[in-house]
Amino acid sequence: MQREEMERRIQIGLAGWGDHDAIYPSGTKSGDKLNIYGRRFPIVELDSSFYAIPTPARMVKWIEQTPETFGFIVKAYQGMTGHTRGKIPYSDPKTMFQVFRESAEELQRMGKLRAVLFQYPPWFGCERKHVDILRRTREWMDGLPVALEFRHQSWFQGETRDKTLQFMRDEGWIHSICDEPQVGDGSVPTVLEPTRSDCTIIRFHGRNASGWHASGQPNWREVRYLYRYNEQELSEWKENIVNLLASTENCWIVFNNNSGGDAADNALQLMEALGLDLPDMPGPPPYQLSLFED
Repeated sequence: MQREEMERRIQIGLAGWGDHDAIYPSGTKSGDKLNIYGRRFPIVELDSSFYAIPTPARMVKWIEQTPETFGFIVKAYQGMTGHTRGKIPYSDPKTMFQVFRESAEELQRMGKLRAVLFQYPPWFGCERKHVDILRRTREWMDGLPVALEFRHQSWFQGETRDKTLQFMRDEGWIHSICDEPQVGDGSVPTVLEPTRSDCTIIRFHGRNASGWHASGQPNWREVRYLYRYNEQELSEWKENIVNLLASTENCWIVFNNNSGGDAADNALQLMEALGLDLPDMPGPPPYQLSLFED
């Protein structure tokens, strides 16, 4: 595959733009980070939307701060995926979905919405009631590109694996393929199967098996995604990505392993391995500097 085609079909970015200090000049203000990020990476996962639905005005502001070709993968609000355990600040589920739609549609109007990512919790197993929820969600999000990521192994066990993939194809879900620890029911295997011919998402969560089930601990987010991919692991993924492109037009890749500041380094390493143009950075690529650290 030619370099230009690879550049067009593969987009690599990070989860969020605020916590990746290595990609910004020293002293960069918080409000300036997205503008700088957008000149260095072509795509971002908007994860703050999981905690609170951004207003349409906020979306417009982010649109204005990014290049014309920039793309957002917007994580669905936690109340929409069953993560919220407290009171949801909306009168009913349909209203909640409508408020989210109005926000995401601002990105869609400007051609910057790559997908709305529905990542379901570990207790969302393969059951009839959950399949019904997925169908209802797809109906309420009609007209928007939606991606699906599971956290319960039952969706991909035995004969259910092919049924799950076929269901996603029939309903028009983009497959969000995971790289994560394999530690029981609360994790899913890496299933290298696109469910749409136009696009596939890959999310790198790290492989910190001991920290994967750290939920409930005060610093669980710092522990869960604490992992740095090595050269061999990224080389294997290079081959996986090239193979995926035989049956999907675009691969959108997000590194979420930033507990130790490794996401940006690994993203740059994978870009280099794939022969993609590296962004201009405020100094030598951080992963080069890390070679000389103890």
